[in-house]
Amino acid sequence: MTPSSRYGPPQPPDPSGRPVYVRPTLVRMHRRRRRSLLLGLLVLATAIGVTLYRAGEPPPETPATTQGGMGHGGGIPAHPVPTSYPSVGAGRFTAADGETPEHGADGPLRRYRVAVERGTGQDADTFAATVDEVLADPRSWIASGDLRVQRVADAGAADFTIYLATPVTSERMCAEGGLTTERYTSCRLPGQVIINLARWMEAVPDYGASLDTYRTYVINHEVGHEFGEEHEACPGPGEPAPVMQQQTYGLNGCVANAWPYLDGRRYAGDIVP
Repeated sequence: MTPSSRYGPPQPPDPSGRPVYVRPTLVRMHRRRRRSLLLGLLVLATAIGVTLYRAGEPPPETPATTQGGMGHGGGIPAHPVPTSYPSVGAGRFTAADGETPEHGADGPLRRYRVAVERGTGQDADTFAATVDEVLADPRSWIASGDLRVQRVADAGAADFTIYLATPVTSERMCAEGGLTTERYTSCRLPGQVIINLARWMEAVPDYGASLDTYRTYVINHEVGHEFGEEHEACPGPGEPAPVMQQQTYGLNGCVANAWPYLDGRRYAGDIVP
């Protein structure tokens, strides 16, 4: 029998015939290292598995305002998220509450009412506030000095109503007056200014100005028809587009403009037959 030793069990003899002994402390160290290595590999495999699982999930949404992880402090502005809005609503309208003061220096008072189709996701009072701001602006139609405006809530007291309607509903309403909008444009019928929700939310391609500018334009344009104005042409390349130009269909070389009065004077182009 191979002799034993205080250093642990003997190992097979080396080629010289002498027994080889390994210290027990070294044996335990090797075992601990093997266990640590196996544990490390297990943790690494688990981490990889979790990463792969998460990678298969939808990534977190990037904030709409910035990209690049800069938060509110900066970063590159994100591309606008496509606006979502319904193409058809309930066909019934909710009118804005309250009324405004009279705006304008002199002339007949034209009272208007504001209503938003239900199911559009738009608030009637918010829409009315934008309309009020536009029509009370000194660059709008009251700049003539011969016209006053006021918003009222009572349909019986209103001379006309400004509607915000979905493309399907606006097309139907305009068609009742013999107008074809193809669910794209806004229109005006006697006593009815009908703003297409799609244009309100998106404006038009290549307009060259902000959505707020387009919204101001479409209000002034359609209300201008209610006040007896006709379509006008672009005066020339690089010139401001008259507010009564059909800017929704293109600027024809003009620059986007939302106001009928510029520098206190009525700005207009030739009447379009």
